[in-house]
Amino acid sequence: MQKQDFDETMMKRAIELASKSIDNGGGPFGAVITKDGKIVGEASNSVTKENDPTAHAEVNAIRQACKNLGTFMLDGCTIYASCEPCPMCLGAIYWSHISKVYYGCNQEDAAKAGFDDKFIYDEIELRPEDRKTKMEELLPKEAAQVFEKWIKKVDKTEY
Repeated sequence: MQKQDFDETMMKRAIELASKSIDNGGGPFGAVITKDGKIVGEASNSVTKENDPTAHAEVNAIRQACKNLGTFMLDGCTIYASCEPCPMCLGAIYWSHISKVYYGCNQEDAAKAGFDDKFIYDEIELRPEDRKTKMEELLPKEAAQVFEKWIKKVDKTEY
């Protein structure tokens, strides 16, 4: 199978997962993760089914891929998402070191369907004390001791 055909097949699978999710009481999002031409994780959105606001399709697929591969680093993997990843999912994609992202719909399409995450992008640009969710630094010196301990740890697993 040629690469473009493979990529389109994987995107169709992500879209299929999104559609089935709606039928099963979940949100309209699906994601597939591949490595070396094989699916290593796939999932749909299960936020309302699991009462978990972090259970987005991409995060669920990342969790499954990490478990299946026995690693927290997904470098060399590709994710196919039925929609452009939200800020949380984008963060998870970067933290997991996924190498390539394909997405179907974009942010504007999601907003039209009632999933507008622009406010989160706007909030990220603000200083913590200016955000809608009140944030205040508390015990920074005590908290920094944990980082000092981490820095000194010789046998740590970096990520």
